[in-house]
Amino acid sequence: MVKILSDSTCDLSQELTERYDIEILPLHVLMGEGDYRDGVEVTPDQIFRWSDENKSTPKTAAPSLEDAVEKIGKLLKGDNEVLCFSISETMSSSLNIMRLAIEELEASDRAFAFDSKNLSTGIGLLVIEAACMAKEGMCAAEILKKLEELRPLVRSSFVVDTLTYLHRGGRCSGVAALAGGMLKLHPKIVVVDGKMEVAKKYRGNIAKVVKAYVQDMEEQLREARPARVFITHSINDTALVQEVADYLQSLSVFDEILETRAGGVVSSHCGPGTLGVLFIA
Repeated sequence: MVKILSDSTCDLSQELTERYDIEILPLHVLMGEGDYRDGVEVTPDQIFRWSDENKSTPKTAAPSLEDAVEKIGKLLKGDNEVLCFSISETMSSSLNIMRLAIEELEASDRAFAFDSKNLSTGIGLLVIEAACMAKEGMCAAEILKKLEELRPLVRSSFVVDTLTYLHRGGRCSGVAALAGGMLKLHPKIVVVDGKMEVAKKYRGNIAKVVKAYVQDMEEQLREARPARVFITHSINDTALVQEVADYLQSLSVFDEILETRAGGVVSSHCGPGTLGVLFIA
């Protein structure tokens, strides 16, 4: 049997991890002297409060080797194989920690670390596909071959309400953040081959921006793989999120429209008011 492990940046809800039998390995969020496991010891709302009070953005760190060894070792019991998913290797050393854990467990013949070259539910889409294939009885080698085909088809993008968090985290210059705030600019950020790039800039309030962002993707959405689409966000405006879900429903493309909250690591870098629509082409 193939067991599935992902680091916490996959942003899958507890309902989904339980439904698909997915184990989560938490990254760490560092706030001042505090070190907290993502999704276990800290929430995005706590991160936003701390960040605003301290005028700073938390740092994030890869999972501990000890935790990785424990999680992977547990999943390897019996004759199991294990597939381990991580955030893009260009964004974190999470993948390397998984490789080191597999090496320490002397399990390179049964455990495999897979670079999603993505983030958030861009990873989650691949993780769920792998879990479905494992349930069908496919072996790790067969699943990995299919994942290599699916990985470049994942479409991950999001718009942010504020550039403050990207600026504090060193991913946006002070001038750009100031100009963006004054002009009410909201960038659309896309993931391309494991790296984040700005694809477009919208102007106006975040509700207007979100609607324009989603509608601009209509052609791509109509040609998407129909199994599922994610709305992943850090927005407290439930009505706006529902509008996005209703729009996606109106396209009559997707079997399942899944809403998830962005986890602590993604929220630390993107801030509140972020929303993304993620799917497989």
